[in-house]
Amino acid sequence: RKSVEKYSDKLIEKSHQLYDELLEKEIIPAIEREKAEELSVKEMEEVVEKLDEKIEEYNKAIKASEVGSERKKLRSERKLPKQSRKQLMDFITRKQKYQNDMEIFGDRNSYSKTDPDATFMRMKDDYMKNGQLKAGYNVQIATEGQYVLAYDVFPNPTDTRTLIPFLDLIEENFFELPEHIVADAGYGSEQNYEDVIENRNRTPLITYNQYRKEKKKKHKNNAFHVDNWDYKEDEDTFLCPNGRKVRFSHHSKRTDRYGFTREFK
Repeated sequence: RKSVEKYSDKLIEKSHQLYDELLEKEIIPAIEREKAEELSVKEMEEVVEKLDEKIEEYNKAIKASEVGSERKKLRSERKLPKQSRKQLMDFITRKQKYQNDMEIFGDRNSYSKTDPDATFMRMKDDYMKNGQLKAGYNVQIATEGQYVLAYDVFPNPTDTRTLIPFLDLIEENFFELPEHIVADAGYGSEQNYEDVIENRNRTPLITYNQYRKEKKKKHKNNAFHVDNWDYKEDEDTFLCPNGRKVRFSHHSKRTDRYGFTREFK
């Protein structure tokens, strides 16, 4: 995805520069644009049509010309619109490819060219302890007493992003959710907790990534971790290791690339 976005940005810049050059040298008239920063495929095709008209004008002028030096001059002037047309046709092909790539990506960062539904994922080590990055799928299984009750296959490599759609699938096609939703720390996120509690009225028994670390003696004895600071609820302040009060400043919100908004104090 990063490569496609990088090359797409370069293409936008190059096509914009070429269009400005053609306008500046009065080879084509200005066209109606949707966005000032970017030429769409349709707009580039319109520029190609204008260039075709200009090239045809030169072709007629060359044919009608009898003097050798004049014909040579016209041929020389025709080079830029011909080269620009060839360049724009290449830009159109590439832009269409990048747009198609982005549609296939969806919210993923990669896909396999031989199997576009598959995503490159970090697989578990092989017998030689080598990490494997391969195209694959994320299989989710719901169990009770070691019996498989439901399953689904996802193209997203992170378990965090699969819990909500998997629970939706279970409710729609398999069974009513139990009172407690149990999962390991790979599924722990504020969005997942909120969904299970508020949207499904169930209890999530799901730890978060730092849970085990926070239970260790080393963490609990570290005076510089905010979790270990004294909190005064009546004043809404923390007391730092230097004995200074850390007062409430403000609330803030952060929205991730998937559209989920978290609130911070």
